[in-house]
Amino acid sequence: MSMDLHQMGVAELAAALAAGRVSSVEATQALLQRVRAHEGLGAFLAVDEAASLAQARQADERRARGEHTPLLGVPIAHKDVFVTRDFPTTAGSRMLAGYRSPFDATVVARLGGGADGHPGAGAVTLGKLNCDEFAMGSGNDNSAFGPARNPWDPARVPGGSSGGSAAAVAARLVPGATGTDTGGSIRQPAAFCGVTGIKPTYGRCSRYGMVAYASSLDQAGPIARSALDCALLLSAMAGPDPDRDSTSLDRPAEDYTRGLDEPLPGASAGRPLQGLRIGLPTEFFGAGCSADVQAAVRAALAEFERLGATLVDVSLPRTELAIPAYYIIAPAEASSNLGRYDGVRYGHRAAEYTDLLDMYRRSRSEGFGAEVQRRILIGTYVLSHGYYDAYYLKAQQIRRLIAEDFLRAFEQCDLIAGPVAPTVAWAIGDKADDPLSAYLADIYTLPASLAGLPGMSVPAGFGAGGLPVGLQLIGPHLAESRLLHAAHQFQRATDWHTRAPASVTLSRQA
Repeated sequence: MSMDLHQMGVAELAAALAAGRVSSVEATQALLQRVRAHEGLGAFLAVDEAASLAQARQADERRARGEHTPLLGVPIAHKDVFVTRDFPTTAGSRMLAGYRSPFDATVVARLGGGADGHPGAGAVTLGKLNCDEFAMGSGNDNSAFGPARNPWDPARVPGGSSGGSAAAVAARLVPGATGTDTGGSIRQPAAFCGVTGIKPTYGRCSRYGMVAYASSLDQAGPIARSALDCALLLSAMAGPDPDRDSTSLDRPAEDYTRGLDEPLPGASAGRPLQGLRIGLPTEFFGAGCSADVQAAVRAALAEFERLGATLVDVSLPRTELAIPAYYIIAPAEASSNLGRYDGVRYGHRAAEYTDLLDMYRRSRSEGFGAEVQRRILIGTYVLSHGYYDAYYLKAQQIRRLIAEDFLRAFEQCDLIAGPVAPTVAWAIGDKADDPLSAYLADIYTLPASLAGLPGMSVPAGFGAGGLPVGLQLIGPHLAESRLLHAAHQFQRATDWHTRAPASVTLSRQA
């Protein structure tokens, strides 16, 4: 039984639990055993078996009382930027080592046991997942507690910042996980690890209890094996939270699984996407994208054509401005958000100092890693007197122009498609001495983030070294259902999302 459980995605495991073929306690025990066996992957930062099993027993008790939710008893795990009562929260930083929150983040509560008298979906938390420190990075090698590793090649990065989430799902340690996406931190790890991930429209999921990086960009979303699995998770995660997050959208929660199997109106079962127009930005297919990635993406797009979609050429002319705009806006907001970590109220405090200012300086120097310090310094600089107009204000103006590019493109198409990243996953440490090269890897994900649009990564084959390639789909605001439907229909016709790394296959057979 336990061997079969590793193979199950969210939807399949949820069905097994609902049918009584397995209990939540049995599923949780089997996956915890697998997590222990793959500690070297570095995907988990915190595991508490007693806490997880207690949640599983509660889920089984709820089911015995006749309660039912689609996720009741399904074990998942959370990126370590979501605060949790039952597990420590570090955001991958020494600054928060050992921190215990007195409450659960809204996303955690909605997926789990609920809060304030409102029942949650009943999913079980297996633990907290590794990430770049304060979600700042593209490889998960900025974590203060060591890198997570790509299950397809442990010498490679799993992507960042939600690398632990993508690695855990790809390695079959957990059927689904939460992540956050500020500039691509769900989509890029999903692409590098051959799993599915969606960044919803900004404001779809509450940011309450999510350790802040860049508040106007941060958004929570799920990472799982398939679009169906992501739809199940997002249905529980999304929804307004006006009392706790003023940026959450006043839109009711949706059942994103509804209609996934149905063809588009007027389409046939054999061509379920007939009538869907997919825009291909010329800027996403230039010389900066490697040949192997382009080949896999083009092959995936050909499959969409076979499913009835029409491909049209569009332009996002300000794509190249996304990197400079993002790396001004995000560090500026980070320098403000991280100012609260001063060694006084919470966070690391230096053991020795001469006065208050020296305590601030030493505490932050010891608590923050090099990449976080770099971004704080950049952000403080661009917000300083005399530079605000020249840098921050100008970047915000460019951000508006990028959003207008998308509005014009969506006049010609329903979705936009292209690569998630210019290359497959690189070796751990390859970009350590050249942070700019890591920033450039975000070129295709940053524009949608700056515009606040939903986007997702769908497994689309393999490139150099047999490493996964992700197809990026981007939709207009609030078009999550459209994205998930297109991805689901593609996955019904392909099997890329079912492929597991060879090392995982071997460990199952062992």
